[in-house]
Order: sequence, then C-alpha cells, then structure tokens
Amino acid sequence: MHAITIPEPGGPEVLVWDEVPDPVAGEGAVLVEVVAGAVNRADIMQRQGFYDPPPGASPYPGLECSGRIVEIGPGVSGWAVGDEVCALLAGGGYAEKVAVPVGQLLPVPQGVGLKQAAALPEVVCTVWSNVFMVAHLRPGETLLVHGGSSGIGTMAIQLAKAVGAKVAVTAGTREKLDRCAALGADILINYREQDFVAEVKKATDGAGADVILDNMGAKYLDRNVQTLAVNGRLAVIGLQGGIKGELNLGALLSKRAAVSATSLRARPLGEKATIVAAVREHVWPLLEGGHVRPVIDRELPMSDAAAAHRVVEESGHVGKVLLVVP
Repeated sequence: MHAITIPEPGGPEVLVWDEVPDPVAGEGAVLVEVVAGAVNRADIMQRQGFYDPPPGASPYPGLECSGRIVEIGPGVSGWAVGDEVCALLAGGGYAEKVAVPVGQLLPVPQGVGLKQAAALPEVVCTVWSNVFMVAHLRPGETLLVHGGSSGIGTMAIQLAKAVGAKVAVTAGTREKLDRCAALGADILINYREQDFVAEVKKATDGAGADVILDNMGAKYLDRNVQTLAVNGRLAVIGLQGGIKGELNLGALLSKRAAVSATSLRARPLGEKATIVAAVREHVWPLLEGGHVRPVIDRELPMSDAAAAHRVVEESGHVGKVLLVVP
C-alpha cells in the first residue's frame, strides 16, 4: 500500500507518498481500506518532530479516517467486511489501509457521506470528552470556544447549541466569525481587535463563561481564569500559545473553578473506547437528525498532504481539510 511517510522532521515538503508494508488486523482490530483522512494540528506537530506516536501506534500521521472494512481480526464481533466506518486513530490515517482497534470504530452516520465522515472522529471525540464528559456543560450555561472556526470549534459550537447552551467564540477575521454565527454562535469576538475577557463579561452581565475550551495553553491561561464564571471549568486541549504559564490559584479558589488538561491520542484503548461509545450514543443521533454536521473547508489528494498542511498552518480554512485517497 501507499502512505504518507516522514523521512525526517521539517516543513510540509518532507511529507512523502511512499510504498510501505500493509498493516495487519491483529487481535481485537479490523483492517480498514481508507477513503479519506483529515488533517489535525497534531499531524503538523508530528511532521515537525515534536509529537511522536504512542508506543505501538502506526508511524504514519493521521488521527482519523473513513473507509470500508476489508478484514476482521481475531476476537472481533459486531462488524463485517464491507461495513462503511469512520475511526479514531493513534496514527496511520494518511494511508491506503489502517488497522483499527474495534473500540475506536464508528458507523458512518446516516445522511453523512463516506468521505465527509472522515472529518468527524477526532473532533467529535475531543469536544464530547472535554466539554461534556469532563467539564459537564449544561443547558443555559455559556461556553467560550477559542478558535471557533477550526474543526474543533465548528463542532463545539453545534454540539453546545444542540444541548441548549449559549456560545461565545474567538476568531481572527470577520469572515470566520460570520461562519461561526451561521453555525449558531451567539457572541463573536475578533481576538485581533477585542479583549475576550471584557467581551464575554459584557455579554453575560459580568458573570463570565461557565466552560472554556482552550487550544492556546499558556498564552491565554491567566485571561481564561479571569473570564471564568463562579464554578467555571477551563478545559485545555492545545498548547499553540506555549506550555508554561502562571496560574493564579487565588482567583481560581475565589471562583471555586477548575482547570483540566487532556489529550486524546495517547489514552489507553479502554478510555478511548468509552469516549467513542459515548459519542455514538449522544452525538450520532444529532448527526443523523441533521442537527449537527461536519464542516469541511476543502478536499485534497492524500498524495498532496503537503498542500493540506500548508493550508492548516496558515489558518486559511474553516472547519476541516480532508485528504482523499487517489
């Protein structure tokens, strides 16, 4: 088969569409013939040499895919060759085939195309696990999403609105904010021109955000704590703004607030399976009912993954960039 390899760390140009050995469907896994994958920032970090796959995972980038099952491994039940699926991966999505633990498989939702389903697993599992399973967003509360026009952001807006929450977003252009508004965002903040602390406080009559989904890390830590409401919850899922920040424990204590930080890729299989099962139970009906949809910016050939990485690195997209197997 062919896969995108990374012979050495570097810029997008180091990505090579090369012939590699086929993966094997081991115990408790299936082999999926990939139709499409999607680009995530973790893939860019891996390409740059900053985010190695966890032990035992495929060396190729790609944290989600869609396709058809072509082989069933030992100990697998409930799935059949030919089933159309999408999958959460620890790696290997930038390839023609990938082995997937059965607990990380999801059926393609009714009403969503097979290619388009590749945009779902990583973002939906990330949003659901952090915003709902960890931060417990409730109806009537306010969620602040940094990077509202990203793949994570566009899904977080829709899921929060689906459960009856109010949504604030930050983005860097009017066009991106307009796209967020079309998905249901209530409070639109241009982070280049406005102070998100002041804007959220103003829009909530001084109360602040009950839950914040943050992809920036250290750069936003202090201002995120300032923005939290009493009993607020800050969920950190990215470190684009640095890894070390000063946390004002006094401010956190006075608000009885909480900070959590999670990653998805390196979690044990059992934890991933629990998240995937919760997503199938709670999010798949919303997708099949048309209440939530994947937001896809563009599709590019998987062999031209370098071009896709450039698009994502330049932040010129809204939603997900897909890689389609030629």
